[in-house]
Amino acid sequence: MTTRRTRPAPRPPEGTPPRAELARQARAVLADAVRIAHWAAGTPGPGTAAPLAAHALERAATALELSPAQVRAGWDRARLAGLVELHGDTARPGWRLRAWDRDDSAVLRGWVALFDAWSLVHAAPEGIEAGAVAEAVEAVPQVLSLLQLSAGPVTVPALLDLLGQRVAELHEERCEVPLGPGRTATAASAAPAGTAADRAATAGPARSADLNALLLDWALEGLAAVGALTLGKGHATLTPLGNWAVWVKLEQICVAAQSPAGNIEQSAADMLLGCARLTPGPARDEYRAWLAARTVGSAVAELLAVARGEDALLRGLAFEALRVVGAPAEPEVRAVLAEPSLRPYALLWLAEYEGNDPDDAQDVLSREEATWLWVDTAAAVADHGETGLLVRHLDSAVQGTVPALLDEVRAVGHPRTVQVLVALAAAHPDPALAKAVRRAAFQVHTGGA
Repeated sequence: MTTRRTRPAPRPPEGTPPRAELARQARAVLADAVRIAHWAAGTPGPGTAAPLAAHALERAATALELSPAQVRAGWDRARLAGLVELHGDTARPGWRLRAWDRDDSAVLRGWVALFDAWSLVHAAPEGIEAGAVAEAVEAVPQVLSLLQLSAGPVTVPALLDLLGQRVAELHEERCEVPLGPGRTATAASAAPAGTAADRAATAGPARSADLNALLLDWALEGLAAVGALTLGKGHATLTPLGNWAVWVKLEQICVAAQSPAGNIEQSAADMLLGCARLTPGPARDEYRAWLAARTVGSAVAELLAVARGEDALLRGLAFEALRVVGAPAEPEVRAVLAEPSLRPYALLWLAEYEGNDPDDAQDVLSREEATWLWVDTAAAVADHGETGLLVRHLDSAVQGTVPALLDEVRAVGHPRTVQVLVALAAAHPDPALAKAVRRAAFQVHTGGA
């Protein structure tokens, strides 16, 4: 087992309120979302899917004495914070809602999920290409770091300068060379008239500064909307909640930088391999640190790309890392249910996300899905584990008997079936059982019955 150097538990910056006070502030930010979540969870029948159906919006506004705009905003926040979960057209209370009044940690995790999703809470200005918006989102962590390190108000021009520098670095990292003045003028004269954002995106360095200013305003307003900062005349200041959240993420990055493998700078595949022999707690710490250094969207996409690969061990570990992501990963995980190789993992992830006990989550799998997962897990053990583990893995099969298992394994169509059966036959100490397993492997290989 990998050993990790330990260090004293980090202390938050001086002046940071106690966790109970931070949780109180988070509850205040999400008060409307909690009210709407309770209303939606207690309302039978369809109509509470996203976006909120018109008749449900009117009923909620009347029942809660809120404006339709407040209901719509609160509903979006409730979903992003994990307070409600959607099952078709029906909303159910999320585990965080059930723990809301008694568990400060659940409250803070819910608020951090909302904080991570700030760009979804506050829609980007119309007419700006998605790439420019994505760059701004990727640059915001540096803006937040400056606000946190300054421990007070920071002027908008200073934040704009930092945002521009970070965007330029992103372009340089991607080897994007700006167009020259002649080329820019030609492009601008050929482009049709449009919105100010359209023209800002195509008009060269001066317009690029205008675009950065527009995107910075949007980012600051979005962060203010989730309670992470306050806006004054020409300056911005982190709230205690925002200051604490940024400090936590910076600490996670520092922990990863001090880890033996330096996982923060690794690709998702290398990071997961580096965590393979860690116990669950330290592995989750590594996942959190790796995630903290990336935007949620790009991290989830990279983990799912690894899960689609041929290494079954990495597939399982990718979904373990996605459990640490939590609510922001839910739409992407739900979207892969149609992919046979990922469906069993996604079903288990969603079952646990929706509050099922991990020991009972297996009940959501069909017999075929459970068998497919058994083969996939056996492939991971055969590739990376010890012989004894593969033999003991027989006990986890749902079939109960080896002949029934072999019949269903042959039918499930997993691409690694032959290799798994050959490895199991070689490892098992019972000659008769090993012979039966080898025969099954041969039948799968030749396509016989």
